[in-house]
Amino acid sequence: MIRIACIGLMAVFLALKLKSVQPEYALLTGIASCVVLFGFSVTKLEVIFSGIDTIRQYLSVNSAYIGIILKVIGIAYVSEFSANLCKDAGYGGIASQIEMFGKLSILVMSLPILTTLLTTIQEFMGE
Repeated sequence: MIRIACIGLMAVFLALKLKSVQPEYALLTGIASCVVLFGFSVTKLEVIFSGIDTIRQYLSVNSAYIGIILKVIGIAYVSEFSANLCKDAGYGGIASQIEMFGKLSILVMSLPILTTLLTTIQEFMGE
């Protein structure tokens, strides 16, 4: 984590220095550092997938639901990452639309899980 924080801080200081001289390079520095930091985050996916596989072995959960949860997490991260890039570039309106579409996509993806949950609750209450 310290290495990631140092990379981020160095990128910010470099971008601030470049902002007064050549603003377009400051923007590119910010975008490049975001991509590099995102790459470090992706390396943690193996640990996450193994943890989810362990949970799936302990619980009798339909594997389709685990896949949906992983897709929802992916949508959340990609939409937040791209929205933040747009905000950094000064395009807040586009960032808001990306965030809205991400939220709607998550809602659509989670409907089968919500339906199953409500059915289970209804069966439990009916007994």
